[in-house]
Order: sequence, then C-alpha cells, then structure tokens
Amino acid sequence: MRTPHIPTHQPAPSDDAVPKGVPVGRNPHDELASLADDPSDGVLARRSTKGREDDGEEPWAPPNHRRKSRRRNRATGLPTMARVLVWALTLACLVTLADRWALLYAEHKAADRLKDQLHLAAAPEVRIGGFPFLTQLAAQNLDSVQVTLPDIPADRVTLTQVTTTANNIRIDGDGPTAIRGALVRRLHGQVLLSFADMNRELGASQVAFTAHGPGHVLARGALRVAGRDLRVRAEAGIRQEGDRGIATSVDGIRLDIDDLATYRPGTGPADGLHLTRTSARRVTREAERIRAFLAVPEVVHRLGVPDGAVRSALHDEDELHRLTGAPRFLHELTRINLADVALAHPELLKRLGLDVSLLTSLTKLTRPQIADRFSFAFQLPKPPRGSLRLERVTVDKDGIRADVSGTGLLLGH
Repeated sequence: MRTPHIPTHQPAPSDDAVPKGVPVGRNPHDELASLADDPSDGVLARRSTKGREDDGEEPWAPPNHRRKSRRRNRATGLPTMARVLVWALTLACLVTLADRWALLYAEHKAADRLKDQLHLAAAPEVRIGGFPFLTQLAAQNLDSVQVTLPDIPADRVTLTQVTTTANNIRIDGDGPTAIRGALVRRLHGQVLLSFADMNRELGASQVAFTAHGPGHVLARGALRVAGRDLRVRAEAGIRQEGDRGIATSVDGIRLDIDDLATYRPGTGPADGLHLTRTSARRVTREAERIRAFLAVPEVVHRLGVPDGAVRSALHDEDELHRLTGAPRFLHELTRINLADVALAHPELLKRLGLDVSLLTSLTKLTRPQIADRFSFAFQLPKPPRGSLRLERVTVDKDGIRADVSGTGLLLGH
C-alpha cells in the first residue's frame, strides 16, 4: 500500500481569502493596534454619532470649563457675604455686652456712693439713660440719670419713696471703674408718702389713713381704753416744714363709744363727753332716763329750761313728752358735756350703759397723747453740696405727694 504525501507548509492564501487593505504576511494583532491611528476612526465616530442622533440621544460635547468656573465663583460669593454678616453681628453683640456691663457697673458704684454720702439705710436704685453708655462716658456727659431712694425715714413711717430725674450730668472720671464724681446742674422729682405703706407700717396701732381734701388726711382706727375698744378718728393737716420737711398738725380727734357717746379731748365747748344724736333721741323716749337727767340741776341749767317747766314735766307725763319732744331740747341735750356732771352723778352714766372707770380713763387722755398716734413727719436727706428742696405738697387718693427740685448738686467729691 502506498503512503499519501502530506505537505509540510501551508499553501499561500488566495486573494479572495485576504481582506482588502491588509498586507499579506502581517500579524493580525498589529493590525488591530494600527486601527487607533487610522484616520478612518473619525468616520466611524461620525457614523456612530449620527446613529445616536437618529435614535434621539444627545450628541456628546466637550466640557465648557469657563462656564463652570463662573458658577463656582457665584456660589462661593454667597457664603463669603454670610460670613461677613455673622462676624459683624458677633462684633456688635460683643460691643453691646461691653456697653451694658460698663453701665451696670457704673450704676452699682453710683448707688453705693449715694448711700454713703446721704447716710441712707439702703442703697438707692440708679438708672442711667441713653445709649450707648460708653460714648457718653467718653464725652464725660450723661443724658439722664434716675435715682429712687427707698426707705427714707419719715418719723413713724419708714417706707417713703423719693424718685428724682436729672439731665445733662457732667461726670468726672477716666472710665466706668474710675468715676470720681458728678455735677448735677438741675434735677426734679417727687416724694410719695403712700397711704398703703403708712397703713402697713402703723398697723400695730390699728390706724388707717385716707385722703380728706386737698391738704388733709383722715385717720381712722381703734383705741383700747379701760378694757373697751373705742373707734378713733382724727384729721391731720399737711404742711411744709422748712425747705426739706413735711409735718402734720392733728386736729378733730374723736373717740366713739359705740353709738352712745363721743369723747373729744380738750377744753373747748365741743370737747368732752357728749351723747350722740341717736343716743339722745333714745333717752328722750324713755321716761325714766329723761327724768334722771332733769333731776340734776347742772343738766337743767345747761339745757336752759325754766324751773317751772321742769317741775311740770317731772309730775305730768304729757308735759314731759311736750318738753322733750321739741327739736331744740334734743339739740341742747347733745351739747351737754357729761364729763362735767357725770363724776358727781355716776347714776347718769349707769343709766346710759357707761362705766365710771371708762370716763376716768378718758379724762386722763390728753390731746397730744392721742395726736401722737396720727402724727408723722418727713425730712429729705441733706446733700453734701448744692440745694435740695420740697415744693407743692398735695394729698391724693394714693398718699401725700411733694415735688422735689435741686440745683448745683456735686456728688462724689
């Protein structure tokens, strides 16, 4: 058998098997690498782009670096403005806090200095007006200062309040911590003796004060005499005493013994122990009581009734009613000072329901003793230099008021 012949080399490819444009005998891998440098890529890219456009897709475009740069600049500009605004607000807050701190410190130091110079029991309240304070301090001139002096002693009242306001104050100092003094050219203010404070202060004596006309105060309260509570009433006239003082003159003191009688201390015609009109009318309607009065010669004499009329009234009921029922008799009966006759005829007081020991205790009460319970006074503190005085004292529903004026006050030196 014959062995077939196998060729040892491959036959050269025919022209139909080799792609056009590819040289014969070159490596296919080299051919693929050469495609990157083949200008026909642009054609393929354009064809690919054209295909995407036909499909509705956006064509690729190179980035515009200039446009993005402008957007970044505008975006970074806004935070910069915000940072500037935040820093400005922070600085303003710090300056304001420093100004308020300096103001509070100056007010505190001024209050302590006024307390020492005016010899006050408590430090006054000082309020410096105007803003900012540091610029006023640099100019050494304050726009306004308000000072409230509480707890000024007013004799028995210690809750008096004085409020003053001064404008255009010249200060002497190098800073808020080194103010040496101040010159107050002029100030004005008001003193208030409050009825509410007076009533609270004088509550131990059971006295209440109210307004009673433009320049008068009405005092009402209770007074215990011989184990019995008597209603007391007095009128206090308000007057100015000197340039810096207020004083009272108490008058019209009256003690009411229920609705039976009224006692007024003193020696005047209206003073002494007198029946009230209600009590006198009740006496005239009770035959036994009025006969007891008519049986005392001193009472008859003060009534101004003829002796014959008195004798007829004591023996005839109709004459008694005719005499005692006259309006003049009732009026004259209320004018009799029982203190003059009751001690010699204690049965009169017993018939009225009064005790002799009560009358004895009342007669020992003098007008000054009772008036002291309603008296009070007030004195403005004397400034170290300058003038301070009270003006126009008035009374209203809240209390006693007086205007305050001052000139040339030099404080702190």
